[in-house]
Amino acid sequence: MLRKFAALLLFLVVPLLPALARSMDDASAGPTRLARLKDISDFEGIRDNQLIGYGLVVGLNGTGDKQQTFFSVQTLANMLQRAGVNVQNQLLTIQVRNIAAVFVTATLPPFARPGMKVDVTVSSIGDAKSLAGGTLLLTPLSAADGKIYAAAQGPLVIGGYSAGPAANAKVVNHPTAGRIPDGALVERDASLDLRQMHAVEILLRDADFETAEQAAAVINDKLGAKLARVVDSRRIEIADLQAAGGDLPALLATVGELPVHTKPPAKVVVNEKTGTVVMGGNVTISACAILHGNLSIQVTTNFQVSQPPPFSKTGETKVVPETNTQAQETPVQVVQLKEGATVEELIRGLQTMGATARDVVAILQAIKEAGALNADLEVL
Repeated sequence: MLRKFAALLLFLVVPLLPALARSMDDASAGPTRLARLKDISDFEGIRDNQLIGYGLVVGLNGTGDKQQTFFSVQTLANMLQRAGVNVQNQLLTIQVRNIAAVFVTATLPPFARPGMKVDVTVSSIGDAKSLAGGTLLLTPLSAADGKIYAAAQGPLVIGGYSAGPAANAKVVNHPTAGRIPDGALVERDASLDLRQMHAVEILLRDADFETAEQAAAVINDKLGAKLARVVDSRRIEIADLQAAGGDLPALLATVGELPVHTKPPAKVVVNEKTGTVVMGGNVTISACAILHGNLSIQVTTNFQVSQPPPFSKTGETKVVPETNTQAQETPVQVVQLKEGATVEELIRGLQTMGATARDVVAILQAIKEAGALNADLEVL
């Protein structure tokens, strides 16, 4: 009877072992998320370009650069000279309050063609009080190669204001910076010619060999041939475009929509300036014990006046300092974490200790140094 029961038990359990092993592997693999390939990667060569220029904002209501900001007056003199007005001899005596020297920045999107319009950001570089009501004069915008790709001009949109004198001023938001929607006109073609490309390079934003292998497998399954290969943990190459159909825009559209299973990296981001700590949900902590305590030492000095006795001829009135030192130490708070503890358990333990955000920053750094934090620690 016992043998029949054991045989029946084996008959029921053995078929379930592979599924049980797969579930254990999935649990140990960590959380995954499904994302489109174009949401986690970029195509090499298809990118933005940063533009910058120096210009002059005019039409301010007495809130522009003061006389000590010499370069704004010099810029005005140079612009007037190009217009046929020579004021170079009066540079030291010119006093204007309605102009401001600014830097103009913009982002040139991929495949931008001459005639397209892009937004620009205008920021004061002098001591102007506000750029409200100002108009940017024609400003060339160049890229890192020194070539001019766009020209900006137009009235500024300011999201704030400044009113009143310096001693009693009312300032809302940031009045020394503004934007000009569609304020720059593209003058030079900087787009990539897809017709000249013989291969496609897909660059993952987060380097990971497993994600790269999965992406290549999904691409090959969609194209019906082994055309995509993993070059490294960030780069996937499709070399034979003719075998992939030859139509590169259609290929990029198809590849970009493919779903890929990715695993978010285990990372803890710490901003020591603000005391902000952001931790991913898949961050785990090895077994460790955290001791936290505060030692407060306070030193105070009181000044006492010492006077001689009445009718004394030899005494002298003096101020005598009296120093008192007090030390107070709170009891040590202990938090013990087991192997594989989650972020919630850590935060709950730190809250019971009464730790502040800055305490958490120091504690996380100590846990990382102890080798108990199973994640990357990034300090901003």
